[in-house]
Amino acid sequence: MFGMVENRLRAGPLAATVGAALLALSVFQPWYALWLTPAGADSARQALNSVALQFGNAAFQDQANSLGDGFSALTGHPLATLSAEQTLHYIHIILLILAAGAFVSALLLLVDASQASRASGDRIALLGLTATVCVLFRMVARPVAQEEMLSLSLAWGVWLALASSLAIVAGGLISRGEGGASHSEAEHAKTWDSLSGWMPEA
Repeated sequence: MFGMVENRLRAGPLAATVGAALLALSVFQPWYALWLTPAGADSARQALNSVALQFGNAAFQDQANSLGDGFSALTGHPLATLSAEQTLHYIHIILLILAAGAFVSALLLLVDASQASRASGDRIALLGLTATVCVLFRMVARPVAQEEMLSLSLAWGVWLALASSLAIVAGGLISRGEGGASHSEAEHAKTWDSLSGWMPEA
């Protein structure tokens, strides 16, 4: 029975530990994809053609026209990807600090699950909740791009960050709940042991 409780006690810290590690990893993965808009392709083609007409000969103008047609082919395809480390100069540091704090706290509980408590679970969940808010904020308030020329869309790295942050929250809540449950069961077991040896006096 107590072995089953011990196994359940490790589930929360394990989820939080893995979540914290993935959160730190996600900071260096693609969060945003950079796209060339149709308006941007038209502007680039017109600028290139203008330069070719002003300074180039007929051969150069033909090459400029061919290159301009290539701009249209680029629309609908990501030009590049940007990580949180490249674009979010402050939030990515905050996320790394939160991930480190959650990782250490959860790892300590994982090593000694009997030390799980309401306070330790709350601390881990709070770190995960703060990270979740930071990630959601940057999913909505994306880095500024020239919307007429370029646009940004969410890439898989930001979804990994969100999922790992929620895993930290879940791990903290599980540790919190199971910590209280294990304490209660331990108290009941202690009471039962004391009563099992008691015999009424004759």
